[in-house]
Amino acid sequence: MAPERLAAASGDLFDDASILPPDPVDDEGAPLDALHDREYRIRAFRKADDVVLLRGAVRDQKPPGLYLADDPDPMTIHHMQIDLEVTYPTFEITAAEVLFQSHPHDQCVGITDHYRQLVGLSIARGFTHRVRELFGGPRGCTHTTALLQAMAPVAIQCTFSLRASALFGGADESVRQQARQAMWRQNLNTCHVWAEDGELVQHIEAGAPPEVPLFIRNRYQALGLDPGEWPPVPD
Repeated sequence: MAPERLAAASGDLFDDASILPPDPVDDEGAPLDALHDREYRIRAFRKADDVVLLRGAVRDQKPPGLYLADDPDPMTIHHMQIDLEVTYPTFEITAAEVLFQSHPHDQCVGITDHYRQLVGLSIARGFTHRVRELFGGPRGCTHTTALLQAMAPVAIQCTFSLRASALFGGADESVRQQARQAMWRQNLNTCHVWAEDGELVQHIEAGAPPEVPLFIRNRYQALGLDPGEWPPVPD
């Protein structure tokens, strides 16, 4: 689960550019002093038709010279990694591994095996509450527990990726229609856009097809394609 393995596995599949806006400056245009950097990164991989491997990491860094005046490099104070195997459609965690790459105390690593209690839990139903019960406060590592709570929504997002096989992978039209219905219904009441009494849901329930997502429309247009032809019909 080392960083080298992650890089080799992911290749150039994703944009690794910073998701933050440019660093801020003061009224005179000088950069503000940097104090801390926390980064979460989570990636998901299909391990089998019904199994997804979630690989997550959290890293805390201090800027150069903060703890040691002549140190030219940033200093990593926390770097925790988690692998979870999740079975679909039950969302059950079937394997869990926690690795500490960087930690402030020798005793920190003593908690890693405690996270094997994740096996058997559903990452969908009441997961955040259960994680707090099992690993909150003195029962776990603050940084690892925060990472777990960030990983759970990625497991849910993977259902859309898995259903894409039915939408675009050659399934017949009835299966594709079922996949479309399942995809939009999974979003119901998850945010203000998907409120059950909102404009978008009422539009769909009136018989109109779900709208083409904005990111799809933008990509189709950038490639010179007609967004109205999405989703593509398999040959």
